[in-house]
Amino acid sequence: MSETEYGYGNAVEAHDGEFAGWRFWNHDPYENRSGPFFTRREDNGDFVCAFRAAEHHMNGAGFMHGGCLLTFADFALFAIATDALAGDNAVTMNLSGDFLGAVAAGALVEARGEVTRGGGKTIFVRGLVTADGEPALSFTGIIRRLTRRG
Repeated sequence: MSETEYGYGNAVEAHDGEFAGWRFWNHDPYENRSGPFFTRREDNGDFVCAFRAAEHHMNGAGFMHGGCLLTFADFALFAIATDALAGDNAVTMNLSGDFLGAVAAGALVEARGEVTRGGGKTIFVRGLVTADGEPALSFTGIIRRLTRRG
């Protein structure tokens, strides 16, 4: 697969650890510090995103911080919309989430979703974040494709 299949053209492959063979975007310092978050294309063509919940993702009560879940959902928006973006840069116009369950340290956190409308400058996405297979966050987002400068 070409790197442009993973948006922005900056995806690199992880070579070791649990997510060896998965891709991540190494150009976003905030996401790298927050995650890192990984993505791969499944056999059916859809994208799945994942990371392992660690202590630095937790809030004072010992569960994953809601801001971490939303940051991961924002990452997932762009992975899910990879094909609709066709390599173009874009920004998040809106991100909304409903917290469905707590995420404990050590959980495998995954996101899957779909583009509900794409093809133009505005792309609509919805998805679900799970922790060890249990629903943790449902989300919807709107991405705005940026005009290429010549």
